[in-house]
Amino acid sequence: MLKQNLQLKLGQKLAPQQIQLMKLIQLHTLEFEEELERELEENPALEKVADENSEEEYPKADEEYESEGNESIETDFDVDEYLYDDEPSYKTASSNYSADDEEFDNQSLLTEGQTLYDYLLEQIRLSSIDEEDLKIAEYLIGNLDTDGYLRREIKSIVDDLAFSQGVYTTQEKVTDILENYVQKLDPPGVGARDLRECLLLQIEKKVSSDSSVILAGNILRNQFDALANKHYNKILQKYDIDEEDLKGALDEISRLSPKVGGNFDTQTITINQEIIPDFVIQVKDNQVIPTLNNKNAPSLRVSDEYKEILTTYSHDKKSAEHKQAALFIKQKLDAAKWYIDAINQRQNTLLQTITAIVKLQKDYFISGDEKNIRPMILKDVADITGFDISTISRVVKSKYADTPNGIIYLKNLFSDSLTNDDGEEVSTKEIKQHLQEAIDKENKRKPYTDDALVGILKEKGYNIARRTIAKYREQLNIPVARLRKEL
Repeated sequence: MLKQNLQLKLGQKLAPQQIQLMKLIQLHTLEFEEELERELEENPALEKVADENSEEEYPKADEEYESEGNESIETDFDVDEYLYDDEPSYKTASSNYSADDEEFDNQSLLTEGQTLYDYLLEQIRLSSIDEEDLKIAEYLIGNLDTDGYLRREIKSIVDDLAFSQGVYTTQEKVTDILENYVQKLDPPGVGARDLRECLLLQIEKKVSSDSSVILAGNILRNQFDALANKHYNKILQKYDIDEEDLKGALDEISRLSPKVGGNFDTQTITINQEIIPDFVIQVKDNQVIPTLNNKNAPSLRVSDEYKEILTTYSHDKKSAEHKQAALFIKQKLDAAKWYIDAINQRQNTLLQTITAIVKLQKDYFISGDEKNIRPMILKDVADITGFDISTISRVVKSKYADTPNGIIYLKNLFSDSLTNDDGEEVSTKEIKQHLQEAIDKENKRKPYTDDALVGILKEKGYNIARRTIAKYREQLNIPVARLRKEL
């Protein structure tokens, strides 16, 4: 038996404008410029005002107009709503940018260079090698990674040669071509199967009677594990040498490159882009003043040509062609107004967020000392601004600020807190700074263990467990004491 029920359901949906705003907020300055140019190309009703200081104002985008599809063309709307005065009331240019009006231009450097693959092919084709062996050598070169290593198993390469190239060979043959042809090419070390072989190939190319070079070769050949683990005493005993001799060998090894393909472009064109700061933070009279990079505050308006077309339509509402054109213009006008409103909301959101961050981190911006960074999480900024935590996360994502102490990544200002012996909350960044300083000042012949570092920080008032020290040390990319040891 069929029954009918009436059910109420409460749901939450994001409007298209909100989705567009969220996307705009998370873009950094360069991406925002690209997105703006794309929108200007796609929507002819939107155009940029040439004079950055002009105050163009338009009705807000919350005056929505229904425009449902193309099947039923409704054109009985008030055209005057789309015809604005010469001095309208919607401000699209914001003055919230640097007073110095600095231009942070994107200076991309395009450099062309030869790839490692092409360089090796040129050499192998000029060598005295028969045709079938050349195919194998070229295939081996094609399997090298960007660092110049052969990471694949020889057996797999033999199988691939048979299936894809129609070349039937053996592992011994491929190994012979690798060692006697590919590994003889320039740069020295290319074609190595691991780090030890790479360094050994380079040291063997140094034809020298220098005792340091000879000792370096012997260490790489026979004592590589002891070298990697810095078991220097074992090496000293093995070769019955003093520390000065070992230092000379280590200096030779340190001059070798672990990535011989690093000097070659991985592609024909490499693009290096400078960081464009999204905010400018100035300190004047002990006051911190945050502003937006002026590229984040474009001045936009609706195209005058579209106003004229709508004016023409207002005198002729019977023409089918005009109705079609009017509907198209109406849709573009709606999109333009929504976009203008989204950009203004983006500017407001960015400015409120950076103002809250500056309020919380005022001491750091004035002094420039990382020890003055206060504990701060996304919720702290959200509480001040009234925005959602997800909105704050989007704002700080990939954003940079130009400060008197250099360009900083906003996410680096966020950190958890710990309580010191005095009961005060301190930033984990402050603790990491003290940890880094302690390791920088240590005796490299006898580096501090994690237990020793616990004692040092405890003397400074930070009662931290050894596993926490290990975690912070890994976050700072500092190796364990054994690997920090030097002669």
